Amino acid sequence: MGKTLKEVKLGIIGFGFMGHEHMNMLASKVPGICVKAVCDTNENQLKDVPEGVHVYSDADDLLKDTEVNTVIISVPNRLHPEMVKKACDAGKDIICEKPAALSVALFDEMMEEVKKAGIHFTVHQQRRLDPDFRTAKNVYDQNLVGKVYTVQSTLYGINGNMHDWHVYKSEGGGMLYDWGVHLLDQLLFMIKSPVKTVYADVRNVINKEVDDYFKIELYFENGVVGEAELGTYFLADRPKWFERHWFIGGDKGSAYSDGFDPEGKVARTTRLLTNVPGTITMSASGPTRSFGPPQPGVLVTEELPKASTEHKMFWENYYKAVNGEEEFLVRPEEVRRVLCLMDAVRKSGETHQTVDFE
Repeated sequence: MGKTLKEVKLGIIGFGFMGHEHMNMLASKVPGICVKAVCDTNENQLKDVPEGVHVYSDADDLLKDTEVNTVIISVPNRLHPEMVKKACDAGKDIICEKPAALSVALFDEMMEEVKKAGIHFTVHQQRRLDPDFRTAKNVYDQNLVGKVYTVQSTLYGINGNMHDWHVYKSEGGGMLYDWGVHLLDQLLFMIKSPVKTVYADVRNVINKEVDDYFKIELYFENGVVGEAELGTYFLADRPKWFERHWFIGGDKGSAYSDGFDPEGKVARTTRLLTNVPGTITMSASGPTRSFGPPQPGVLVTEELPKASTEHKMFWENYYKAVNGEEEFLVRPEEVRRVLCLMDAVRKSGETHQTVDFE
């Protein structure tokens, strides 16, 4: 007889935007996972709970539900440690929204509770499965542009202000704690090398309390410079401007990708010039040789090695990992490394100095 696999019976603590996203994702019937209960202190968030799902206004009551063996913690960031401790005390397995904690010290305390309780713990870093990221990672992993010297990851928007509790520093708001965690996690997941130094520019452009712009430079031991830039107030009327962009440069070519559904190319030259042509080219800015247009036939392109991934795979992995068939996609030591990097980013942003890391 085959092994009987444990069913994952979820309770969602915090049924706001992300809580609803979790419900919608799991409504597509990920085998072995079902939602048994939801909880939110705002009764307006509970008006559309599907029939048959238990509804609570207090997390303590949800944690007493014997039909729930796993909780998703999707409350405001500052409440993560408190909810993790309560879930540990109740003996529930935990999937925590990112950032798991607002400091490394708080995360270490959480991990002590997890260890004591002997439960499963992971963090919902589902953007490791974004098609744009996985496509860029394919370029990197397959050495399609030779020895890489730069990986640039950007995200721009036009709406400027954030929403709900994300506009308050006390709640753990701001873009560093929101998208910043994802962008840094992606770079660390792609570039398997220690980070030597960090430099960051972090700003409040139009938000009063929290950051809405950052540019982060990670100098890896293997010679790669990873860059992550995000701005919520980048105004332009260009297609794809308000989406994700990647650029990977190497000594054998380059790759670019625009959009969450990536569009781009891998580009190379048919011959590596040892010197620029002797003929001067006239351009709009005046005479140039190094930055003139390429000669016919010099530049060639090929399709990106696109990845077929989706966020549903996070849950499929979780089910298998809980049952010992795979490793968890996101491990606590990886989460801690990102949080340590976040501390270095904030320090660099405050001091305008390069910070040593690993």
